[in-house]
Amino acid sequence: MSEPVGEKALLRWAESLAGVARTGLGFTESQYERERFEEVMQIAADIKEAALHGLHEDSEASGHVEEWMKQIEKGIPGYATPKVAVGAAVTNERGELLLIQRSDSGIWLYPTGWCDIGYSAPEVVVKEVKEETGIDCEPVRLLGVLDGLRLGMSRTSFYSLLFFCRATGGEINPHPLECQDAGWFRRDNLPAPLISAETWADPIFAAIDGEVRDIFYHAVRRPVWRGSE
Repeated sequence: MSEPVGEKALLRWAESLAGVARTGLGFTESQYERERFEEVMQIAADIKEAALHGLHEDSEASGHVEEWMKQIEKGIPGYATPKVAVGAAVTNERGELLLIQRSDSGIWLYPTGWCDIGYSAPEVVVKEVKEETGIDCEPVRLLGVLDGLRLGMSRTSFYSLLFFCRATGGEINPHPLECQDAGWFRRDNLPAPLISAETWADPIFAAIDGEVRDIFYHAVRRPVWRGSE
């Protein structure tokens, strides 16, 4: 007997269908095509609602449609693509890793943030680490490119550029709106709960130990739509 489809796969399918529909609505001038794309978006909303809450007679998926419709623009600006974020694997002179406990979920992770217009990705890293933790840092190199949906970090699609960084000063002072807590941790005393550590912990601590590896990223699923997560 085949296994049931998991929440991450359903969310991925829903966001992908909604992206196709938003892009179509951003480019088409045909009322017939608009109606078809709107129908696709409603199906995507039903899939997302089923993944998050299950479908019942009183299930309300219209909120997802409204959220997606707000993101539609005409032409090239309306081409739906993943958002971009950064992550910061910051180490200190003791070979420890800087982690924060997120205020929204209570989950521990390295500092992250959406990329702001007008900043380069490394500049966003420096800004986010300082704002979230009080620590000054300098980016050393790019470690990996991660898919937020695949990691289970988000219910919207984004790519995260993970940078290896060295602390250069400052003291831990968690931002009260961003973090419940923050601290330095060794490989053998990581806090819980962590999110997706099986993906990022090994390459991060390899970098801390002085090992230089190729940039890591998720393996290609085969077949793409039904391959293992």
